Amino acid sequence: MAEQLSSQATTTLQALLAGPDPVSSALLAQIPHTRVVGRCGCVTVDLDVDRTAAVPAPSHDNPAVDAWYDAPHSAGVMVCTEGGYLSLLEIYSISDEPITAWPDPRFIER
Repeated sequence: MAEQLSSQATTTLQALLAGPDPVSSALLAQIPHTRVVGRCGCVTVDLDVDRTAAVPAPSHDNPAVDAWYDAPHSAGVMVCTEGGYLSLLEIYSISDEPITAWPDPRFIER
């Protein structure tokens, strides 16, 4: 069953998509219309956007954003899309430990 994005996931998306480019702007506008439709063993979430309420982002590479952070773990975080719509907010670690919380946006390095 679909559920709302957590405030931490929303803040992470907003930090990753900050910027004046048209792709970031379009993806940011999708956040209020985005729901979580799947999870893995960490905080990674599969996303679905209400396509009747938001327009797709212009053509772009996938992942749309790929960033790194060092605190409290050394890990990466990325935003993937499908057809111009948010589809995945993924976090991955270089250690064997699963990540159980979204990073503080102050430590994200784009």
